[in-house]
This record gives sequence, structure tokens and C-alpha cells, in this order.
Amino acid sequence: MGAIILVIDDEAPIRKLLKVTLEANGYSLLDAASGQEGILTAGMERPDLIILDLGLPDMEGTEALTQLRSWYLAPIIVLTVRDNEAGKVYALDHGADDYITKPFGMGELLARIRVALRHVVNQTDEPVITIGPLTIDLAKRMVEKDGEPIKLTPIEYDLLKVLATNAGRVMTHRQLLQQVWGEQNYETAGHYIRVYVGHLRKKIEDDPTRPKLLTTEPGVGYRLVTSN
Repeated sequence: MGAIILVIDDEAPIRKLLKVTLEANGYSLLDAASGQEGILTAGMERPDLIILDLGLPDMEGTEALTQLRSWYLAPIIVLTVRDNEAGKVYALDHGADDYITKPFGMGELLARIRVALRHVVNQTDEPVITIGPLTIDLAKRMVEKDGEPIKLTPIEYDLLKVLATNAGRVMTHRQLLQQVWGEQNYETAGHYIRVYVGHLRKKIEDDPTRPKLLTTEPGVGYRLVTSN
């Protein structure tokens, strides 16, 4: 049996499409048409991953997310309407592991699911992380690209470490500020991220002007891309 996925979405056609597609790809599917039903089902069935639509009929999707995250530790991928940057940022800052915008391609959603589930499996004290050409030795605080050492400043290393330990997931500006700098005020410190992301790209990207490893999620944050 594959991973058990709970879909919380009030649109019956979406639930039907996801059921057919996910089951065809080896997953087991549960579904719920409202926030309360979804929270109850999650509590009873303990799925391996939840896909949560932020547009629910009985409550704000963000409220459902907050209630779930008070006890549910497995990945949550939120579905949002296109260009709703505020909703994406709020969801990620409040516990979502990733987001995908409607309308979405099933290939992209399946990739997001694989990354989220793989991240759970890899949440160990493994001292070495390999992402594409990068090798990050957490115990030695050493980074290599294509086998060659890269010299990073302490902040550049801490930034890369946070991104690498969350590889494939979007990290919001606020999350990066809190985890790298311990900074709470994004409005006054947001420029830190842009500057250091630029420095980091010069050291890890083949072409820093066209980044393929450390990508920008416009208006939201950054993602260290891992193979799907």
C-alpha cells in the first residue's frame, strides 16, 4: 500500500480527479468536503499527507490549517487560487509544507507530494545532504560543488543549511529571517535575504543570473530545488 493522502476540498470534481490520479499512482485516498469533516477524518485516520484547499465552505482554510497543525505533524500541501501571495505566505508561515495554485497540473502536484513525503523520510540526523551537484556535510560544516570545496561565510552556510534541510519546500522570507538571523521584523530586515541569496547564488549556481538550484518564489520566498 502507498501513502495515505487526505484531500480536503469542497469541489467534487477536484476530489474525483485526485482520487483517480492518486490511486493510479499507488496512493490511498481519503477525502472530505469541508474543514470540520477534514479535521475529524485526519484525527481518526492519521493520513501520511494532507492536501488542503484554502477555500472551504464552513471555515477559512487558514483556520483549518491552524487547527490541524496544533497536533498533526505530517506534510500539508495547500491549494490556493493563482496570484494569492498573501494566502501562500500565511499558509507557509503557519505550518504548510508547500503550496500549489489552481488550476494545477497533476504532474506538478505529484512531484510536490513525492518531495513532501521524501522530506519526512529523510528527517534524520543524517550528517550529509546531497542535492544535485551540492554536497553539504552538516557535521563538518563543509560544502562541495561537483566535488570541489566551496568557501562560505557563516551566514551563507546557515542560509544554505536551512534551505537544504528543507529542500524542495518553499521557505518564506519570515521563516528564513527567524531561522538564520533570529530576526522577527521582516519589514526592516528583508533586505538581508536578498543580499545573501545573491552571494550564495554566485557560489553554487553555474549561472547566478539564471538560477536553477536556488529559485525565487515571487512574493513568497525561496526554494532549493531537488530532483522530483
